[in-house]
Amino acid sequence: MKLNFFKKFFLVNTMVFLSSIIIIVLLLSIFISNYTTTDKIETLKKNCNIITSTYAQKNDLNALDSDSISFLRTISQVSETDLFISDSNGEVKLCSCDDWSIDGICEHNQNKISKNIIDKVMLEDYNESGDLEGHFSQVKFTYASRLTDINNETIGVVFATISSTNIRGFFNAIFRLFLFAAFIPIIFMFFAEYFISYKFTKPLRLMSEASRSMAKGDFSKRIPVTGDDEIGELAIAFNQMTNSLVQLEGTRRHFIANISHEFKTPMTTIGGFIDGIIDGTIPTEKQGYYLEIISSEIKRLSRLVQSMLSLSKLESGELQINRSDFDLLDMVLKIIVSQEQRIEKKELTIKGLEDISPTTLNADYDLIYQVVYNLIDNSIKFTNEKGLISFEINNFNNLIQFKIRNTGEGIEEKDLPYVFERFYKTDKARSAVKDSTGLGLYLANAIISIHGGKISVKSKQDEYTEFTFVLPCKISDENKKGKSKKQ
Repeated sequence: MKLNFFKKFFLVNTMVFLSSIIIIVLLLSIFISNYTTTDKIETLKKNCNIITSTYAQKNDLNALDSDSISFLRTISQVSETDLFISDSNGEVKLCSCDDWSIDGICEHNQNKISKNIIDKVMLEDYNESGDLEGHFSQVKFTYASRLTDINNETIGVVFATISSTNIRGFFNAIFRLFLFAAFIPIIFMFFAEYFISYKFTKPLRLMSEASRSMAKGDFSKRIPVTGDDEIGELAIAFNQMTNSLVQLEGTRRHFIANISHEFKTPMTTIGGFIDGIIDGTIPTEKQGYYLEIISSEIKRLSRLVQSMLSLSKLESGELQINRSDFDLLDMVLKIIVSQEQRIEKKELTIKGLEDISPTTLNADYDLIYQVVYNLIDNSIKFTNEKGLISFEINNFNNLIQFKIRNTGEGIEEKDLPYVFERFYKTDKARSAVKDSTGLGLYLANAIISIHGGKISVKSKQDEYTEFTFVLPCKISDENKKGKSKKQ
């Protein structure tokens, strides 16, 4: 049978508690048993010493009178022990029990004491917990010592015994008392353990349920935070993870919607024009014009696919930075020259390049080229006819600052926080520029970030738009080795 965490936690803690109780009971039993045994043996020893010291003036066992017998019985009754005396051969001559006082026959003198026991007593005082080598019908505690006369000659052996049944009864009474005293705490512990186990494992059950819901696409469930312990921290982390997944899911859906739109528009245009050429709707003399539009849309799709590949590499951490030293000004001039026809067509003015000195930057040439190209390309697209594009490159505190500003409609203030998000376009940009993928600024931001820099934008509507990025101009020797960097 499969046990859930709550049952395991509850059973383990219950077993630990009960095991602790059992160990305590065993240790207490051993302690009580040892203490009681030691105490009884000590009592038997004292009784033997009293008898041996009292009867030391007797020359032999036959000299014991009625007073001696009465004294023996008194000591026996006071201490609740049986006392009997045997000669050196093990034959019992005197006993304190009631049966012996009646007719001189009792369990103690039915058989002679084992010679082995007598010999041991002759060497030193003897004690045991047993049947005295078959002399008793049950287990008893026994202590024995020599009985000597006034000349210290052995005239017999004194035995003091007590039944172990009395000790077991005493122990059982204590055990029952302990169980009765522990019963209420055990019941209380049981319910407390159940409650605590349930409380501790409840967040885990909720997390399990929430995880199953998330697997089905439901991200609405949150875990209540009921404390500041590790479970509470786990609940907070789980909720934060859920919020991140919600944002990620929203981004994913937004991404799919945008990419579907970006692919659908040029593909619809291409398909429509091709169908028009095939079925003759478009006249032969106008086919060249529409083929140029088709070519433009295919190039747009190609740029979109390339941007998507770059985006995929960035987000998967597979994009490698191959650093080298190059002149940033030279890169800008090459891009300007490549866009000369577009610049002349819109009669744009380029300003600031003549005031910039050669500036060496250590970075990935191709990636930075893509960033600068995107910024210049956007500036040309959105600058008004006969407008102005200005450049500025500054070098200070081991940082290189690149600025590009263009005149034109600018970007509305409400759109500024979102211009670096993927597929984000303002409505004006979407309607005015059909060849934009909506990924250029997102990729520029990501490329600058993995180089350890920052990119920002400022704009005033109907006046200007300015993009600025800052990069460290020098890096450590370790980074210059061209190691891979992951986003």
